Formats: sequence, C-alpha cells, structure tokens
Amino acid sequence: MDSQIHKIHQQLVNKEITCTALVQDKLKSLKQNTNNTVNALLDDLALNLAAKVDAKIAQGESIGLLEGIPFGIKDVYMVQGTLTTASSELLKNYKSAYTATAIQKLLDAGAIPLVKENCDSFGHGSSSENTIFGAVKNAINPDLVGGGSSGGSAVNVAKDYTVFSIGGDTGGSVRQPAGYNNVYGLKPTYGRISRYGLMAYASSTDCVGPIAKSIEDIRIVLNVMSGKDPKDQTTYASAEIAQDAISDAKDIKTVGYFKNFLENDAIDAQIKSDFLSAIEKIKAQGFQVKALDFFESNTLVSTYYTLAMAETASNLSRLDGTNYGNRIEAENLKETYAVTRSENFSEETKRRIVGGNQVLSQGFSDEIYLKGLNLRDQISENFENDFKEVDIIISPVTPNTPPKIGDSLKDPLAMYLSDAYTVGFSLGQLPTLTVPQGTATGLQITAAKNNDELVLKFANFLKDTI
Repeated sequence: MDSQIHKIHQQLVNKEITCTALVQDKLKSLKQNTNNTVNALLDDLALNLAAKVDAKIAQGESIGLLEGIPFGIKDVYMVQGTLTTASSELLKNYKSAYTATAIQKLLDAGAIPLVKENCDSFGHGSSSENTIFGAVKNAINPDLVGGGSSGGSAVNVAKDYTVFSIGGDTGGSVRQPAGYNNVYGLKPTYGRISRYGLMAYASSTDCVGPIAKSIEDIRIVLNVMSGKDPKDQTTYASAEIAQDAISDAKDIKTVGYFKNFLENDAIDAQIKSDFLSAIEKIKAQGFQVKALDFFESNTLVSTYYTLAMAETASNLSRLDGTNYGNRIEAENLKETYAVTRSENFSEETKRRIVGGNQVLSQGFSDEIYLKGLNLRDQISENFENDFKEVDIIISPVTPNTPPKIGDSLKDPLAMYLSDAYTVGFSLGQLPTLTVPQGTATGLQITAAKNNDELVLKFANFLKDTI
C-alpha cells in the first residue's frame, strides 16, 4: 500500500482537505469505534494543533512531511498533561508530568496525537485482554483478540482510525498484534529509539516501535524517532534511512529460516504450509535459502519470561501508592503497600511480579536468573554466527491464528507459548519487522543489529513477490 503520510501531506499542501476536518473525522471514528481501542481521546490537544497547521497553510508557509498527520499512542507513553494509565487500575487517574522522548520528536515534527490506546496492563499480555478498559477486538474479526500488548495501536491502524500508531515491543508486543491485524509493525534495533518516558516492563528488551500500513510510513516515523538521547544511556546515534536506499534488495543474497520453528508441534498446519510456500517463492527469485538451527521454542519462552518477569518485578516495585497511583490506606504502612498493590494490579501483573521476585530471591537467583542471563548470551552468540552465513532471517510471526476473546485468559501458559517466534529476536535485541504477507498472521523479517535498513529493503521485495 502506498504511503498514507505522503498522500495526506499532498492533500494538505494542495488544500484539498483541511487538517481540522481530517482530525475531526478521525476523532469521530475513534469515538464511534466498536473495537474498544480507546483509553482516552486527546480532542482538545489534537484540534488546537490542527488549527495551527491550517493557519500555516493559509498563510502560504511550507509544512513538514509529518505536520498535521494524526497518530495514536499506546497508553504506556508519557504525554505531559494527559492520562497515562497503562490500562491499569493503579494508574487510572495518573496524569503525565512530562512527555516521552520518542513522542516529543513526533510532536516537534508536527504530527498530531489523537488517542491513548488500549493495551495489556503494563504490557503484560499477548491479547490486549488484560486491561481495565475491556478486551480490544480484532480489526478483521471482532470475535477474536486484537493481539498484545499493543492491540489497540494495531487495530487503530488497521481500521484507519490513525495513520500510524506508536506501540511498545518487549517480547513481540508490536509484531504479534501487527500480524493479527494485517499491518506492518517494527521492533527496531534495541537502543535506536529512546525509551525515556515509556513505562518500563523489561528494560533490557523494551523497544519503541511504529505500526503503519506501508513500509514507507514505517521508514518515515522510524527516522523521526531515532537518535541518541542523554536521558537514555542505551541509545545510540543512527544514520537516517533514505527512501531510495530501500527500493531494491540487490545486496541481499542469502535468506535463512529456523527449521525447528517448523518442527514445533504447536504450529498451525496452514501457517506452516504458507510459510514453506513463501520460502519457495523467495528461492524462485534467485535468493539462496538456508535452513538454520536455533534454540527450542520452550527454551526461548522460558528464558524470556524468566528475565522479563525479574525485570518487571524490579521496575514495578516503585508503584506502591506513595508517589504514584491509587493508594488504599490500611492499619499500617506495610499493610497499605500490600493492599494497594494487591487490589490495583491485575492477576496477570501479579503473576509476573511474583514470578520475578521468585527467580531473583536468595537460593533461586543463581539457579534460575543467572542461567537465564547465560542463555541470553548464547542466543545472541547464535545470532552473530547465523548472520555470518545469511543476510536476512524470515520466520512466522506466531504459531497460531488469533484466539477467541476469553481463551487466553483461561490459559496463561498457552498465551506465553504464543510468543515462541518473537521473543528470541527480542533477547537478541535485533531489528525485526512484521509484514502482512506470507501467512495468515504475516511474516517476520530480521537482520543483524543496526541493520534496520536491510529489514525494510527485504520487506519491499516481499511486498511485490508474495
């Protein structure tokens, strides 16, 4: 699909539409939507910014490419003066005191925020059902989940309620809902975009990621948000990706895939068949395709959740009702902390905190947590060796199609295992893009660290091939 950003920009410049009318139309769609994607609308802010864009155009001033483009924000990002709830009971009345760096860069470029989007509470989930605002409904079939944890963001893009949305990806939370709703979703190289102002889930794998309907729109938004940030010491300076730099895939010679992903008993037969068909189409285009060995899915999921639960237990320890959130008073301070966290955290969040504290506790940290760290190092080393042999790795996004709403809540273990094909790339901190081709839930394209440009190049190739 052609770039919506370019199209809308041209319409604004040519005065075919006004920014105010565009924003009003999107806000109306968001208010009337039945997919349950909205935590809070940013009506006043959006319309004020739209009026400024219209005034500039009326005065004959030029506007930037993103100026006047409406977008959505997963409700785990700080936007000063707005409610930032993380879809949780604890923070349902919390207002941001500052704005996240990635979001501020978009605001500085003139993009217009419309909505704080429904998601799994604190990012804890793979279906966007673990939320006080009710389950997000899939854009294609409302009986199915929207995916998670950035479900509201992916559905809003798929339904054209936003031109693009900003999700957060820790173990697949941009890529999986993008696949479930047939849109593009990018987890960039870890550190390419600042995490400052993103509520931390697992700090070593959290990534800011754009969701859009075209590769070009992903590229535009990625360029604006990227860059070193003194407020996030894990960030690094990165070169801008030019439009013509991703127009062909001539410098990609070898494509790899993990054969054990296809040997997994849990994989849906149609997804497996479609993926093998995609491999054959890639071979037919002259690429060398190489089967690779990787860690078993259970090992990947266990390693990821061991580390992610440990980090979220640490990160959420600050939320006790003293400085942030809804405080529930009890007989003494200890009981106040206990009842505040017990009553305000969801069952899934409590499950992850308890699990994280367990693996970090004396007598268990050496046996479990340190082993998880060691396995992560082995996974990263495996990737380094793989990318000496191949330029790109492709994989299914998920082993199965989206479940019905309610099913994941009944079986948390099945929900964790649904992340089997996404968490490995998170542990490796690699750039990975979901594309809406190849299987019912799309394909993932992965490259070595800092090779985000290569991912977009191959995505352009697949768009015209599969």
